[in-house]
Amino acid sequence: MPDDFVIRAATAADADAIDGIVRAAFAETEFGDQGEAELVRMLEADGDIVVSLVAERDGSVIGHALFSRMTAEADGAPLSAAGLAPVSVAPGSQGQGIGGALIRAGSDRLRADGVAIAFVLGDTGYYSRFGYSAELAARFASPFAGPHFMAMMLDSEAIWPQGGRAEYAPAFDRLG
Repeated sequence: MPDDFVIRAATAADADAIDGIVRAAFAETEFGDQGEAELVRMLEADGDIVVSLVAERDGSVIGHALFSRMTAEADGAPLSAAGLAPVSVAPGSQGQGIGGALIRAGSDRLRADGVAIAFVLGDTGYYSRFGYSAELAARFASPFAGPHFMAMMLDSEAIWPQGGRAEYAPAFDRLG
């Protein structure tokens, strides 16, 4: 992680900065703002946030990553799971490793908290750099199943489940 920014747990005081970064980051994509800022607010209101981190440079929030609670089972047993969404970096700070540092720090926090698996829906070329696999996610039935649905066992030594299901927090269904 470059040492010109720090990663820390998000606080209630960061809410407006996070909202602005999420909106700005997704406005710059081909998809535009598809409700990611609203998703963050709904997950917070529902109490479904597991890990929320910000990257800060010179006292300003420049990035954010959120992991939310998921319901999952694997091979017939409950599995502790979290979903990564969204990851946002202020447009002027993109391409500097901030998003990757947030993802790695969030994954470390999940591991420390005993979460077994993380899921993400996104660019396979990008998220595979952090250990996410479409092949692993394909073993799980999910409304989001498809080529961009990926998963990562947080214990790299863990055996991959043969099959199961994974459901994001209810806020994802309400985005419509």
